[in-house]
Amino acid sequence: MIAQSVFWSSIAFILYAYFGYPLLLLALSLFRSRPVKKGDITPSVSFIVTAYNEEDRIKAKIENTFEQDYPEDKLEIIVASDCSTDRTDEIVKSFRHRGVRLVRAAERKGKENAQKHAVDAASGEILVFSDAAAILQPDGISKVVKNFNDPTVGCVSSTDKFIDRDGKLSGEGAYVRYEMFLRSLESRVNTLVGLSGSFFAARKEVCRNWAADLQSDFNTLLNSVKSGLRGVSDTESVGFYKNILHEQKEFDRKVRTVVRGISVFMRSLPLLNIFKYGLLSWQLASHKLCRWLVPFTMILAFVSNALIITYSTFYLYAFILQAAFYTIAFGGAWTDIFSKRNILKIPSFFVLVNLSILNAWLRYAKGDRMVSWTPSKR
Repeated sequence: MIAQSVFWSSIAFILYAYFGYPLLLLALSLFRSRPVKKGDITPSVSFIVTAYNEEDRIKAKIENTFEQDYPEDKLEIIVASDCSTDRTDEIVKSFRHRGVRLVRAAERKGKENAQKHAVDAASGEILVFSDAAAILQPDGISKVVKNFNDPTVGCVSSTDKFIDRDGKLSGEGAYVRYEMFLRSLESRVNTLVGLSGSFFAARKEVCRNWAADLQSDFNTLLNSVKSGLRGVSDTESVGFYKNILHEQKEFDRKVRTVVRGISVFMRSLPLLNIFKYGLLSWQLASHKLCRWLVPFTMILAFVSNALIITYSTFYLYAFILQAAFYTIAFGGAWTDIFSKRNILKIPSFFVLVNLSILNAWLRYAKGDRMVSWTPSKR
């Protein structure tokens, strides 16, 4: 009886984390909507690029920034170097005559520490953060800034688009499209609970108490909420990225992202007080915590199903279905049987994501906060 309860509870939990939460948001959006009051404003902007050993990409990134249609006298470009050891700093300095500022960390202490140095040096009313790998359209800054015409907006997240080696838009995959859809619902109903780490913007006052050891995109969103503001997603502000060359590196990136996210979450537990923070508390618990607990419920669902396999034909078929799902997942992950765009790749990616979350919990429990970073090769 206990095993049956565990099985059904686990299945219900997984379904809620991935389907129940967005469906409830969708239902709420029919009665509650918070549209962003955009406007053609041109406040002073500090465009901050964080880099560590980016000699192969930093020149193209700076030139891409020069192509922005934002007023030159309102745009400050800062490159925050996390104590790079290659030619990154030298290349940045070569653009000094065009107004590009280099802010170099004295020690390599991680991405957020480098960003803190840039935040302290920035003079703009709006801070726009971007990675060296993110390519923006000429109106990228102009579009993201329009959102700050709304006084309730504290930070803005871009939309992610991936391109292949030939420069063509690639199929982002069901998971990325799902995340972008979820962000749009959260933004419409209340606030985001996470930003795109490679391209986001925030008001300067939201960034004043910058934490050098916490994931900047997630923490900036929470700082906005604590300040009485909200985070929104802008579908018109797009960051283009090349696909990561090695899947192992993608796995490592996911592990680091979750470890850093858990660190921020654990320091922000008071935000789960639903009597004080209302919908945000529910959103945090549903989008973040529930998602991070799914790997454990997947294990419970499989083990409990194995224990009750003889109870009925239904449980036998359920176990066979689970076994088939994981066989397809690992087969797709470790062989080239399935193409990247094949629907059978979805189980592989789903399992990969949850394995990375499980790995992240283990690292977090061991005290590993994964502050240092190495940009993924694309």
